[in-house]
Amino acid sequence: MLHKLNPVRLSYIRAQVDAHWHGDVRARFPLKDKTSLDVGCGAGLLVEPMARMGAQATGVDAAPENIAAARSHAEGQGLDIQYHAGELSSLSAQTFDLVTSMEVIEHVTDPAAFVRELAARLAPDGLMILSTPNRTALSKLLLVEAAERVGAVPRGTHDWNQFLTPEELIALMEGAGLEIIDRIGLSPSLARGFKLGDDETLNYFLSARHKR
Repeated sequence: MLHKLNPVRLSYIRAQVDAHWHGDVRARFPLKDKTSLDVGCGAGLLVEPMARMGAQATGVDAAPENIAAARSHAEGQGLDIQYHAGELSSLSAQTFDLVTSMEVIEHVTDPAAFVRELAARLAPDGLMILSTPNRTALSKLLLVEAAERVGAVPRGTHDWNQFLTPEELIALMEGAGLEIIDRIGLSPSLARGFKLGDDETLNYFLSARHKR
């Protein structure tokens, strides 16, 4: 499922990167001379493309086994990526031009503190991109009950009550000193697996920068 989702994520990130830094949409390395941080990076599915786009890429994940797999795969691909096992607070006091966190905030115990920590890691002219499931009746049915029933995700993976609506997440981000610069829904597509659009019923992206 993540491999089907990743191309849509990357297309959105690339579009936001080009818009934020007024880049050339044809450029091969749009993140050259930029630093990137992916929080909750898993085995590096998003970090590696950031490195290939030219970023000095960093990934952090609380699960040591995920970081071990990420390091091994990056080495096999000849990619120079910094990976850290542990909480975001364990990283040195460093800021990044691009901060991403995909389908992570719905798993943390204190979303407001998590958003503040992400904002603290964002460079002054940086770009932050988050995605997360929406808390709707349909997301409960499809992303929790049906997904667990068919074995698409292990039981207990998601707590629907911890899903955030776009309005709730926007309030947290604005409370952390960020301003929203883009918002878009992510929904299933029979033809492409997933697509971007106005439908936020299941999942959505938010892009932000520091308030000016």
